[in-house]
Amino acid sequence: MDPTVRATLVGLNRTFYARFAVDFARTRSGWPAGFDRILPYLRPAANVLDLGCGNGRLLTFLAKHNWNGQYVGADSSRALLDFAEQAAVRAADAGARIDARFEFVDFAEQYWTSTLGTSAFDAITALAVLHHIPGRAQRTEFLAACQALLQPQGVLVLSTWQFLTAPRLRAHILPWETIGLTSSRVEAGDYLLSWGEGAVGQRYCAAIDEDELATEASPAGLSMGGSFRGDGREGNLNLYAMLQRVSPG
Repeated sequence: MDPTVRATLVGLNRTFYARFAVDFARTRSGWPAGFDRILPYLRPAANVLDLGCGNGRLLTFLAKHNWNGQYVGADSSRALLDFAEQAAVRAADAGARIDARFEFVDFAEQYWTSTLGTSAFDAITALAVLHHIPGRAQRTEFLAACQALLQPQGVLVLSTWQFLTAPRLRAHILPWETIGLTSSRVEAGDYLLSWGEGAVGQRYCAAIDEDELATEASPAGLSMGGSFRGDGREGNLNLYAMLQRVSPG
């Protein structure tokens, strides 16, 4: 992807989450049904890195299900991190035994992992993150960075939004000319979507299904250990996948 186009799309999403953080957090007050199905992969972990932690709803979910351990939440929205920190306080007040800390991390930066230190994690989650990273090559770089942060037997649990499966969501697709681009300047599977009443918000999203995810994960040294679709009115609006390091040799 052309660096100028990528910078435009990254800036678009930064602006969206800066402007709508409060309203967006309100729409994420609970958790989707898919969380129950990924819990078995997270429960054995002594430490979890939650990339794109948003308002801390995964932490709240883990606390409600009596998980305890070290939790690091990372997000590129300072406003959402504030909500996540508040969620951690509420969980602690309710008796949760989670040692939580939060880091501002810009996943568009080349060396974003340096903020997180040298720890290796039993489990990493990247829920609704990958489809906001413009460019296949850049998404593979992100996945490779996740792979490097995993313990040898660790698991990366991620989800991607399947917005093309529902007519009500497809109706939010906008022409690229809305932001001064054309379809020829973006990659196949790239979309511009509106958000909120009157389409006041606009976000970049990539359509990433099972085949596309496997294609992007393989060069990063990751293989899919399982996947399922769930959530939303239709029950299939998120693709969840569990990825692990490819064994040497």
